[in-house]
Amino acid sequence: MVASCRAAWIGHLGGMSQSGKSLNATRWMRNWLVVIGVLVYAMILIGGATRLTDSGLSITEWDPIKGALPPLSDTAWASLFEKYQQTAEYRLQNSGMSLGDFQQIFWWEWGHRLFGRLIGLVAMFGFAIFAIRGWLSRALATRFVILILLGGLQGAIGWWMVSSGIGETTRVDVAPYRLATHFMLALLIIGYTAWLWLDLGGKVRESVSRPVRLVAWALLGLIVLQMAAGALVAGLDAGRTYNDWPLMAGEFVPTSYLSEGLGLRSLFEGRATTQFNHRILAYLIWVLALVSAWIFRKTSLKGAFTGLALLVSLQAVWGIVTLMNAAPMNLALLHQALGVIVTLAAVRLVWRARGSGQLVDSVSALGSTNTA
Repeated sequence: MVASCRAAWIGHLGGMSQSGKSLNATRWMRNWLVVIGVLVYAMILIGGATRLTDSGLSITEWDPIKGALPPLSDTAWASLFEKYQQTAEYRLQNSGMSLGDFQQIFWWEWGHRLFGRLIGLVAMFGFAIFAIRGWLSRALATRFVILILLGGLQGAIGWWMVSSGIGETTRVDVAPYRLATHFMLALLIIGYTAWLWLDLGGKVRESVSRPVRLVAWALLGLIVLQMAAGALVAGLDAGRTYNDWPLMAGEFVPTSYLSEGLGLRSLFEGRATTQFNHRILAYLIWVLALVSAWIFRKTSLKGAFTGLALLVSLQAVWGIVTLMNAAPMNLALLHQALGVIVTLAAVRLVWRARGSGQLVDSVSALGSTNTA
């Protein structure tokens, strides 16, 4: 079956004379996408560590060019430290911080931004090489350009997020909804990268029934919503409150679910509200993943459903452990890392459940293909 699918894919690439070149080009593009995906995954974890160490507001300016260089003199360090001392985070939370302590949080944020620049360079360099070699059709070039533009947008969103904690006189952290936006865009980028990688893989998607497709999409939608809810919890440090389980301060629904001062804004800014919502979504996804794995155990996607159910179960258990230990950095980072893997597994499930539609045609994608 695998051999016949592979042969059909090569035939789809068109002609024995072009199949070798097409497969070679496709292999390079898929490897490039893997590198981007790994870098984005690492970037997500670095960003999580930057948040958990309260380092995100240590650099108070956005300078995409000059900012790539770290401070190279005592004067430069003093200038940066002075700017940080003007923030509410320093005045209200870190007053009296030494230059040495400032340098520790500075390197986290500077490394986070530098890693973002590295991803951009890798993306643009690969795209330029593929274009020069004539490997890109208009359709595939458009997809890759969208990926690169999403990366550029992420840099702008990152500064929009950081600026929310710099311009305020009382805020000591970035706005939770901006942090969630920044995180969800990173999730979109890595998910889109995985989708492109799958499209270029030459594998035939299974023909499945409509209920299977709907459940796959429902799982992906709920998991994405849960990741957004988790980002709000992280932005509010809500995982370090209500650390009992399965209840919250002895209650199923906390009495402070809707805070008097926040009202409906509690859905985005209330610690009790965001943690409760995160818990309920986790239970819903967990049950749906397990039930769907059982119901569709005789379909061609039984492995994908079972794998996702196992990952969701692992993530749920680890989330409980993280919560009950008040979300220390190591447990919280692993929880975030597993969440991204769960999301990618759901993306793969949806991709496979879409049926045998037209895949990326690598020969048309390669254009006239004048490879050296």
